[in-house]
Amino acid sequence: MAARITVVGSVNLDLVARVERLPESGETVGGATFARVPGGKGANQAVACARLGADVTMIAAVGRDAMADEALAGLRDAGVTLQLEESDVPTGVALIQVDGEGETTIAVAPGANGTLTRVELPPHDAVLCQLEVPDEAVLSAWERCAGMFCLNAAPAHPIAVDADLTVVNRHELEALVRRDGLVALTLGAEGAVLLDDGDEIARAEPPPVDAVDGTAAGDAFTACLLVSLLEGRSESESLTRACAAGAVAATRFGAQPSLPTSAEVDAILRG
Repeated sequence: MAARITVVGSVNLDLVARVERLPESGETVGGATFARVPGGKGANQAVACARLGADVTMIAAVGRDAMADEALAGLRDAGVTLQLEESDVPTGVALIQVDGEGETTIAVAPGANGTLTRVELPPHDAVLCQLEVPDEAVLSAWERCAGMFCLNAAPAHPIAVDADLTVVNRHELEALVRRDGLVALTLGAEGAVLLDDGDEIARAEPPPVDAVDGTAAGDAFTACLLVSLLEGRSESESLTRACAAGAVAATRFGAQPSLPTSAEVDAILRG
């Protein structure tokens, strides 16, 4: 039986400019190409969990505007069940620049995401949250969680949540209020480390790839780590698979279009 994961988080429409190099402050770089792609950390992770075989419900807020349909398209295509609040505030938007090496700059206008507050959860095995929605929504999900609670603590800021699994990068680790339980520390091209109450219990490196766009690599990592653990895989195997999922996502353009299936994770691990 597939793991039941409820994701409480953001839905955005990503407006993406691909450039040869990222501009310096005050500089204009021409020759860009442009695309509109469904995004938002919550939606990305919901789509990633679904592609990895989980039964996913997404709780989110969107505006009553044309952008909402575009922003939700990837979730619908992935078979995610939608539990939505509609707002008079416009749907969230992310302005993304991606250079020739896959490095990014991202500015987010949260829009309707900022209206999500207390939530009601469907039956679930795990709840997955990020910090692109108000703390009230995250705390509400944590209080109501009847299974495993996973927090991707990004964008970084302190929040008093005692998660079973926390995923952070080096910068986000410094903002954590609690560091007990399982903490996955991502290290970019160096891979990731899994800590249990501060002690290292696993370490993994991603397979070598040619990076194209790193926008959703962290979302692929988080989703794959959670799904793998819910499938009963060991901490070491789960971390290895998560690094592989992030690597696959970095080889493709766009957020949700880049997210791998379980078969694609298996394939890259086989070499």
